[in-house]
Amino acid sequence: MTTLHLIGDIHGQYDKLHDLLLAAKLINNGSSWIGGDAKLCFLGDYMDRGPDGIDCIDLIMALQEDAPNAGGEVLALLGNHDVMILAAHLLGGDFHAKWERVGGMRQDMRRLNRVHVEWLRRRPAMVLLDEVLICHADSLLYYDYGVTIEQVNEEIEALLYSKDPDEWDWLLDQFADRFAFWDAEDDVLGVAAAKSFLDSFGGSQIVHGHTPISKMIDAPPRMINRALIYDQDRCVNVDAGMYLGAPGFVHSITLAERQ
Repeated sequence: MTTLHLIGDIHGQYDKLHDLLLAAKLINNGSSWIGGDAKLCFLGDYMDRGPDGIDCIDLIMALQEDAPNAGGEVLALLGNHDVMILAAHLLGGDFHAKWERVGGMRQDMRRLNRVHVEWLRRRPAMVLLDEVLICHADSLLYYDYGVTIEQVNEEIEALLYSKDPDEWDWLLDQFADRFAFWDAEDDVLGVAAAKSFLDSFGGSQIVHGHTPISKMIDAPPRMINRALIYDQDRCVNVDAGMYLGAPGFVHSITLAERQ
């Protein structure tokens, strides 16, 4: 059986990230992979709103190289803040101003290099592992870029290599959407949206980040220490809201149980 571990929006919280990986016994004190054949998936938004975004990316990149030596795998998806810093770096102008308004950290921009840019450009928007459909946002934006996971990933990656500001602007506007699968008053609507999303892209459960759990359930961020499972088990939110003061958590799934 393979265990899949998922971590939502990090937002530059390197110390919390490191502590979570240590506690989950995925790394040792030297930040080397000790997770064996486990899979670890990050759901995007590595930077902004926190002090150490580049350190977070460097750690993830190192683990991606290290984990396969033990039979493990580390995946990292694309988040909207990752698109935003790319837009600010590559296109500048209004995109740079927008990036700063949404929590862009100047030290991240100073340290962002060509390797980081290429790594961010190549992050998949979606991935399906057994029956678990993983994406950054609880948004329907993915429909705008394809009818399969492969097409969505290819179209969005192509956009990240383009210089068309309108295309970038459209992606960022759509990426700002949230709550597509959540309806606090009538969850029938959320269930229907989730079911349709799964019918389109595959899987039996959506795992996403993007929207802090505390904002969905109106709870203090410091009280959030586990994933929010909703829509009759069809959706799992793993955005702990670490930048808001939550300690963070690792959500784990035994993939063999979903085969």
